[in-house]
Amino acid sequence: MIETLLAAGVDWDRLGPTYWQALLDTLFMVTITMIVGGFFGMILGLFLYTTRVGGVLQSRPIYWVLNILVNFFRPIPFIIMIAMLYSVTLAVVDTTIGREAATFVMCVTATFTVARIVEQNLVAIDPGVIEAARAMGAGPWRIIRTVIIPEALGPLILGYTFIFIAVIDMSAMAGYIGGGGLGDFAIVYGYRAYQPAVTWVAVITIVIIVQLAQLLGNWLSAKVMRR
Repeated sequence: MIETLLAAGVDWDRLGPTYWQALLDTLFMVTITMIVGGFFGMILGLFLYTTRVGGVLQSRPIYWVLNILVNFFRPIPFIIMIAMLYSVTLAVVDTTIGREAATFVMCVTATFTVARIVEQNLVAIDPGVIEAARAMGAGPWRIIRTVIIPEALGPLILGYTFIFIAVIDMSAMAGYIGGGGLGDFAIVYGYRAYQPAVTWVAVITIVIIVQLAQLLGNWLSAKVMRR
């Protein structure tokens, strides 16, 4: 199939460098978003879980504020988030267009999505395990470090795999602010140029990336949960 697409009347000598740059742009945006959004989302999700009623850091006011914050930002579509964070993006990265601007908005969006995924996975932890650690005199931060995170690590890996796919989806819309990427490549050089073969090459590339990420996530999760 790939051979057919490559031979479908598309000038790949001209588009080849553009395709590889689009692939690099996508990988850059997704990697930075997973690192930054994944880290801050993990922190936010941990506080959502630990400050709720019965949590090791129980605090109704903090949980109430964090819960409202996540509920406010999480449902906002990415394309609207780009417009909403215009001033913040300009202040942080000194521009509102290009790959860096798109990546910043992706990081913000991913943070709140990851936070809720983390909280949902942590809620599934057996409360008895935490109570046992408390009974042995473990403090809140030690419980978080040695009980909560290890207990939820397998499901968290699967959760992050799901987030990775959502981040790929966000990167496809980065072209709206000049972020480039495979989504922009598919629209500009495929759809608008009436070259469906170009669009399919971009689609197949994205599917391959997602499949590899899913396989890696499943493998890591299974390995962790067997321990």
